[in-house]
Amino acid sequence: MPDIRVECAKITQKIIEEKIFFGELKKRLSEKDAAFANMLILTSLRYWSALDKILKKFVSKKIPNKHRLAEYLLKSAIAEIMFMHTAPYAVINQTVQNIKQNCDRFLGGMANAVLRKVVEQKENILREIAEMPLLPKSFLPLLSGYSATEISQISASITEIVPLDITVKNNHEKWQKVFSADILPNGTLRLYNAVKVQNLSEYNAGEWWVQDVAASLPVAVAGDIKGKKVIDLCAAPGGKTAQLALKGADVTALDISETRLQTLKENMNRLGFDNVKTAVADATEFVQTNNPVYDLVLLDAPCSASGTFRRHPEVLHIKDINDVKEQKALQREILAGCANILKKGGILIYSVCSICRAEGEEQIAEFLKEHKEFERVKISEDEISAFGKWDDKIINENGEIRTLPCHLKSQKGMDSFFICKMQRII
Repeated sequence: MPDIRVECAKITQKIIEEKIFFGELKKRLSEKDAAFANMLILTSLRYWSALDKILKKFVSKKIPNKHRLAEYLLKSAIAEIMFMHTAPYAVINQTVQNIKQNCDRFLGGMANAVLRKVVEQKENILREIAEMPLLPKSFLPLLSGYSATEISQISASITEIVPLDITVKNNHEKWQKVFSADILPNGTLRLYNAVKVQNLSEYNAGEWWVQDVAASLPVAVAGDIKGKKVIDLCAAPGGKTAQLALKGADVTALDISETRLQTLKENMNRLGFDNVKTAVADATEFVQTNNPVYDLVLLDAPCSASGTFRRHPEVLHIKDINDVKEQKALQREILAGCANILKKGGILIYSVCSICRAEGEEQIAEFLKEHKEFERVKISEDEISAFGKWDDKIINENGEIRTLPCHLKSQKGMDSFFICKMQRII
């Protein structure tokens, strides 16, 4: 059986070169190796740009393409030496052996020399890395419109180890004590101790669900929807659907994937929500039907997911401006049809887990200019601050929410989301 470091390097290579999300490759990992592999792969991806520069400093000749795996093994090894608590000699010995067995024995000798130098210069290298920008050049166009200060703060947030956020049905103070958690301004509970979700108290009782604080904000601004007819477009896996159900709405959860909707159904059953119906459909086609029966449409639109790099650092390496252009066109198509299913006077909430303004602020500015049947409804801070004030300004001058990964910095950040609330007036 191959060494786990070889498997980690192969997975990282597949992520970088074939642009595949880590979640799609995790099934390769055995349960006993999963924790170590997760840490090594995610750490490597967070520091990938810096690791590339460090390796080039010590390796003068280009590693042949047929032995590209050696480059991934070396970068992973440098990440492990720099940021994990493994004994350096163990990392060096195993990496050299892995390169000899899987690549080339001469490259093994080079790897031994390189990694020994890395260990000798560890403190200097750590200082160098602390000064290096961690955002890949291919990702920078997605940050158009942000100031140099904001981009620096966004870059610094890459290295944060992500806590676990959960949404509870009620009794926030009780669950705060049970989980030894922080209560964030909107009521999200934040846990800092790594633990398997299913092992947390009352998981099977359905008293709470996992949901990043930013992802909980779109439904927080929906207002009183008890008894209202609501559709959650692109709903799976169902965190926002659960919030809508908790507010007492008559919810239809729609998604293009039957498999993902099955997961949503299982989540709703665990949580005990019986006011949710599901529908398998393509949102772009569904909104073309002229059937204005909904009081509220929640469109958590397909997007680049570029705002989720805290949890999914591979996003930094597999998403670029072309993905944004493709997703923006899809968002525009779905948005244009929302009036067909929304009652006059009804509310449309648009959200994306994208840091790119083209998918958020710019998308909505263009939409409202072209669709006079809608007007923006300004979001107030009171709607998202039942448990305290936000340290950061997350509502812009248009009354839209824009969160960034560097927000909530003292509590280890949050995903980047854009949220706009609109009303159909014609």
